[in-house]
Amino acid sequence: MVKIRLARAGAKKRPFYHVVATESRSARDGRFIERLGYYNPNAQGGEKKMVVDIARIEYWKGRGAQVSERVDYLVKHVPNSAPAAPQVKAGAAAESPAA
Repeated sequence: MVKIRLARAGAKKRPFYHVVATESRSARDGRFIERLGYYNPNAQGGEKKMVVDIARIEYWKGRGAQVSERVDYLVKHVPNSAPAAPQVKAGAAAESPAA
């Protein structure tokens, strides 16, 4: 089963987390399928606290991935997470009027 969860990085007492899609049996900081973003709980000043590709999270959820409680909370509540990429209809360029 695929899970979307946090993988810890950073130095001692200075945590930094990658949001990853990984096999549930893999170690917390072990092998992952795809890196979906990051969470920096110690962000200061102009640094972003969280950047996540929402479209890729939705893709993995559509494939049956389970999102951890912490990632689900962070995506919903942290204001600096990146918005979902706009969906473009197939053939939208063909519908626009020619000048």
